Amino acid sequence: MGIAQDTGTGSSLLLLLAAGVLIGALALAVVGALRALRRRRAELDRREAWLTAELHRLHLHEDELAARAAEAERVRAELAEQTTENRLLLERTAGLTSAQARDEVVRTAEAEARRDAALTVREIERQAVVEGEGRAREIIASSVQRLAAEHTAETVVTTLRLPSEDMKGRVIGREGRNIRAFEAVTGVNLIVDDTPGLVQLSCFDPVRRESARLTLESLLTDGRIHPARIEEAHERSRSEVQRLCIRAGEDALLTVGIGAAGEMEPELVRTLGTLRYRTSYGQNVLGHLVESAHLAGMMAAELGVDPEPVRRAALLHDIGKALSHQVAGSHALIGAEFARRHGESAEVVHAIAAHHGEVEAKTVEAVLTQAADACSAGRPGARKESVEAYVRRLERLEEIARAHDGVTKVYAMQAGREVRVMVQPEMVDDVRAQEIAREVARQVREELTYPGQIRITVVRESRATEFAR
Repeated sequence: MGIAQDTGTGSSLLLLLAAGVLIGALALAVVGALRALRRRRAELDRREAWLTAELHRLHLHEDELAARAAEAERVRAELAEQTTENRLLLERTAGLTSAQARDEVVRTAEAEARRDAALTVREIERQAVVEGEGRAREIIASSVQRLAAEHTAETVVTTLRLPSEDMKGRVIGREGRNIRAFEAVTGVNLIVDDTPGLVQLSCFDPVRRESARLTLESLLTDGRIHPARIEEAHERSRSEVQRLCIRAGEDALLTVGIGAAGEMEPELVRTLGTLRYRTSYGQNVLGHLVESAHLAGMMAAELGVDPEPVRRAALLHDIGKALSHQVAGSHALIGAEFARRHGESAEVVHAIAAHHGEVEAKTVEAVLTQAADACSAGRPGARKESVEAYVRRLERLEEIARAHDGVTKVYAMQAGREVRVMVQPEMVDDVRAQEIAREVARQVREELTYPGQIRITVVRESRATEFAR
């Protein structure tokens, strides 16, 4: 029991000792915290004193700025008042308001600027004209000198040599039957005179004359000459002329250097080739186009422009002349539309349309096409106007007669002194045929100027054909 009491007493002492240690530690911690708080309080007091001083300084600076701003506003007001007084004084002195004076100054400056600009532009234009004319002469002269072209020969007659003098009688036929049939089918005058071994084909239309030449050559080779054979040979000759036209178009492309014919629409190539047999003021149209394409290409190369579209435009610029008898309008605009429908570029189409000035030239291709066309047509020996006027009169003769209903074929014969009009017998009776002849004669008298007289012959022919089997 005594042992138990001693044990309890020892435990109590230990607890008291631990509590005392803990209390001592807490007391030390409290003392340390109080010391830290005092130091922090002293630091905050110092900062507060510094901020108070800074705030006081800022207030002083703000007061100073406010005073300066008030002074500046006062000076500004004085300046504005002085400016107003000066303006009013100037207005009274000059007799103008400020707005009027400002407008006067602007007008004066604008007039001086316009004058200076006009002088500058005039000088630039003068230099451009002098230099441009010299450069243009140099380019054109160089291009024309490099191109060798033939002189134009006026002709509306083709001479054909006969294999023998006896062949003349067969060509003439019984009582001139073969000549009449040949002329009716081909629309070409067949002239058989006393010249030994020669006959002549006369027609203003070179395509028609070429078809007649091939027809007569075929008949002379075969030896059988009669109306039925003449019609058969003429059909074959027309097909041959079409083939020759395509070949001529392809040759023109290769000559100019545009490339293979496959790069151009076949219909465009064929139409281009038909110009081989057409003339303008005596100048072969296809030859003129090839010549123009060479000139345009050389001028483009001199100027540093891509020659391909320029040559293409120059080669096609008169393509409308092959269609102008089929479509109303200028051959330039007709040709431009035809080229556009067959895939030509906008530059080429515009150059074709603008080559005679109906459309304003807006591209270098159009300007070079105009220049090449003028050089080719205006060079010495290029054109003669007498044949062109003659051909136009004959074409108009045929147009007048062809405009009547029931007319199938019209041929201007005998150098325009006779017009033969073939009509459909089922549509035109004998009375109507006489009326057509009278109407055509009246229109010719009213519209055309011609020497002598022109005979109008309306042919109404009926045929009956059967086959014996």
